[in-house]
Amino acid sequence: MSLSAPAVKRRVDRLRATGVIRGFTAVVDPAAVGWTTEAFVELFCAGRTTPAQIGVATRRHPEVVGAYTVSGEADALVHLRAADIAHLEAALERLRGESFVTSTRSTIVLSRLVESPGVGPSPRTP
Repeated sequence: MSLSAPAVKRRVDRLRATGVIRGFTAVVDPAAVGWTTEAFVELFCAGRTTPAQIGVATRRHPEVVGAYTVSGEADALVHLRAADIAHLEAALERLRGESFVTSTRSTIVLSRLVESPGVGPSPRTP
């Protein structure tokens, strides 16, 4: 199936208008900028720390590439990227310095096995 450029543009415009496509982004190769050390850090927070507080705090750290509230023991999961282990350790210490963080548990990424920019297959079949 082949679509003309105007037909593709109409489809993209419709997907943007309905909110299916929220925007476009460039995907930066971490190796190209030298930040190849990664970790996932579970945050354990004091009292009634809100997701908004966690979001504001994690945005202050340039090494944070993702932060999520999660179910289970931890209150949040933070994805860090750094140049090397020393840089990762420094970033982790700064993150631990946030007033609401009571403890952390870190997992270092050894290799990326699956990486997909999409959200999965379309619910509709062609």
